[in-house]
Amino acid sequence: MNTLKQGDKVPNFEVFDEQGHVIKLSDYQGKKLVVFFYPAANTPTCTVEACNIRDYYKELTDAGYEILGVSADTQKKQSNFKKKHGFQYPLIADVDKVMINAFGVWGSKKFMGRTFDGIHRVTFVINEQGVVEKVIDAVKAKIHASQIME
Repeated sequence: MNTLKQGDKVPNFEVFDEQGHVIKLSDYQGKKLVVFFYPAANTPTCTVEACNIRDYYKELTDAGYEILGVSADTQKKQSNFKKKHGFQYPLIADVDKVMINAFGVWGSKKFMGRTFDGIHRVTFVINEQGVVEKVIDAVKAKIHASQIME
């Protein structure tokens, strides 16, 4: 896994959100952006994490952040996840792993004694120039918004 690090320029990307809208890095030029990667929509920890960001969305946007949630789920699954929990921010349906590979969050994982490839739960805080300001790789789902803002 070759994850982007603090100080790295984020490579341009073009992906689809849960509604089929094209989302590009250039859409966020001049804005602060939080990109959080999660393994799968509607799983327990991913739901807690995404809901924590939802619950602190106003504080995050008041601090100037735009938010993108990313997983390899389909548009339909992302759309259902968003509707079910009332998320105010786009969810990227990165089925082709464009962003996942660009940010370097796909790799070997261990869960319940078995090893497999998947998305690592990592969050990137990106500045107005498209440079990684902070990488959160020890995400605490219940307090994730505070990790972003600290």
